[in-house]
Amino acid sequence: MNRFAGKVAVITGSASGIGHATARLFAEEGAQILAVDRPGSGIEDAHAGVAGVTALAKSVADDDAPDAIVGAALKAFGGIDILFNNAGVSHRSLAAETADADWDRLFAVNVRAPFRVCRAAIPALRERAEQKGRARIINTASVMAFDTDIGLAAYTASKHAVAGLTKTLALELGKFKITANFLLPGAIQTGMTQASFADPHIAGIWAKKSALRRLGQPIDMARSVFLLASDEADFITGHGLIADGGLTLRT
Repeated sequence: MNRFAGKVAVITGSASGIGHATARLFAEEGAQILAVDRPGSGIEDAHAGVAGVTALAKSVADDDAPDAIVGAALKAFGGIDILFNNAGVSHRSLAAETADADWDRLFAVNVRAPFRVCRAAIPALRERAEQKGRARIINTASVMAFDTDIGLAAYTASKHAVAGLTKTLALELGKFKITANFLLPGAIQTGMTQASFADPHIAGIWAKKSALRRLGQPIDMARSVFLLASDEADFITGHGLIADGGLTLRT
């Protein structure tokens, strides 16, 4: 339908899973995409032959990543309408057994990286908003930004931080017509959850917890991101969109 014709989106963590599905959906809707993922992720081949998608092999945790990502988008497309910070990592261990290195790695990728990419992209987003009347920041958090589970101290803390960062950006950037929202995925079948959901019993347990009685798919998340990135979301900012099929409804 080309609902995103003329828009430029930067999507991190887009070699697979939610980022991959979002890049494909946006491209189908006419957007031009800078698809970013770490070297060795297969990002160069993930969208090969897809019109409008340019790949960049770059770890978001690298010191030079923000300038490299924003610079690549501006060089390729001349501006940025949508920034989707989706790259993330997970780690499970009891808080008493979590090493400093594991904590620091999660915060480097899940919190520090999106903050730094947002900071680097704000001038370009402001310019686009002045030209077109709007620009978007969307960050991937998790339902663990509100809840938690045993063994997820570092992951949960990092996703709480993403929520807090995004709400602050919404307050600071609203006057420039830039909205900032965050996605709260539930139990989604991606590379990050592959090991857990490979067991049919485990997958079945999580599916039954959902009001819709199934696990979420990357395309479900891509459609949620599309909503937040669309022109119709002009009055939505500072919001955490729960996209979990009703997983967190139970008390």
